[in-house]
Amino acid sequence: MLAPHRTTRRSLLVTSAALISVSLTAPAALAVPAPRTSATPPAQMSAVGGARLGRAGTQVDLAGGAPVLPKDLTARSWIVADAESGEVLAAHNAHWQLPPASTLKMLFADTVLPKFPRSQKHKVAASDLAGMGEGSSLVGIKENETYTVHDLWLGVFLRSGNDAVHVLAAMNGGVPQTVKDMNAHARELRALDTHVVSPDGYDADRQVSSAYDLTLFARSGLQKKDFREYCSTVRAKFPGETKKDKKGRTSRGSFEIQNTNRLLSGDYDISVYQGIAGVKNGNTTHAGATFTGVAERDGRVLLVTVMNPEKKEHNEVYKETARLFDWGFKAAGKVRPVGELVPPTSAGRPGATPSAGRAGGGGGGSSSRPVAGASVAKGSSGAGVALGITAGVLALLAAGVFLVNRRWPLPDLVRRRSRS
Repeated sequence: MLAPHRTTRRSLLVTSAALISVSLTAPAALAVPAPRTSATPPAQMSAVGGARLGRAGTQVDLAGGAPVLPKDLTARSWIVADAESGEVLAAHNAHWQLPPASTLKMLFADTVLPKFPRSQKHKVAASDLAGMGEGSSLVGIKENETYTVHDLWLGVFLRSGNDAVHVLAAMNGGVPQTVKDMNAHARELRALDTHVVSPDGYDADRQVSSAYDLTLFARSGLQKKDFREYCSTVRAKFPGETKKDKKGRTSRGSFEIQNTNRLLSGDYDISVYQGIAGVKNGNTTHAGATFTGVAERDGRVLLVTVMNPEKKEHNEVYKETARLFDWGFKAAGKVRPVGELVPPTSAGRPGATPSAGRAGGGGGGSSSRPVAGASVAKGSSGAGVALGITAGVLALLAAGVFLVNRRWPLPDLVRRRSRS
């Protein structure tokens, strides 16, 4: 199920409404300026990552024995890349600037997550929740209640809660400051197709990104231990509202939230994808359905981003993503790359630490130290948290080459779910 910022009464998501605790149905009379995007991809786009990625249409270079691409792909833009080597195996309009919807929250998390320890508490003021778009997706944050940073990030990743985003943005100095930080971090990651207007990805005039940039955000974010945990958690408990009984005693319960990434949690028409470990989904009126996913199979880690399938069937963005994952795992080693995921600008500076490798524990600790396994998020039922042998690391070689340690803690969710 997607994590929309706004939906209509005819939303395809209604069929799964029983699985969530907060209604995402927006009023029909909702007017938001359409982002300024063309109806067709420009003939020439950004060449970041390689000249072929700047061309319109499908780019793939099949070698002997390589499988052909799936025939039933309808997305306006998509990309399949090796998460570790950075090789782009195939792409379609990779640099087309399109509305990103909630997939932009990956950049928000990669920018803001390192700034606050997960145990830090924050009491929500009315001003924290101001300025959210009408019909925004919500996790259910209440004014005058106190939440930990850990709670807030679960709300961002599992429920795509714009309320959680705005509270964290308020902690970061406000929405304008957070937008400024996100745009600066996008430039650091060399994600030059991206222009941030709203930190939650809600439709806004001139707010755009691309399949290429969203893949960079996911790759960078996955270097952080807490990012990996949050984006792979299937379900968790979220604090409810404090209530007072007749005797004046107060109590505060909780309610369950479930990840709206359907390759991770499954749905009536789609199964959990073998080896999936996140990352983020989205859906708005102008963006359509968007999704970036990461999956591991037989020691290979792939990233796939799909933006706005023209086919509007239920869960279509996940179905097309799954087909591209299937193709990528079969084609890896049998296709010649058509481009690469570029390193951050800091990767070329001697002695610099790339932003992707900072603060692996959400504001404390380093992501480059081996660990026995990431901790399981409370309430996650142990089925969706990124556990593994070693933490992900970002290695800078003398020549400034950007590589990712091959032993990421990406879970085999199918195997672990059957065991639990």
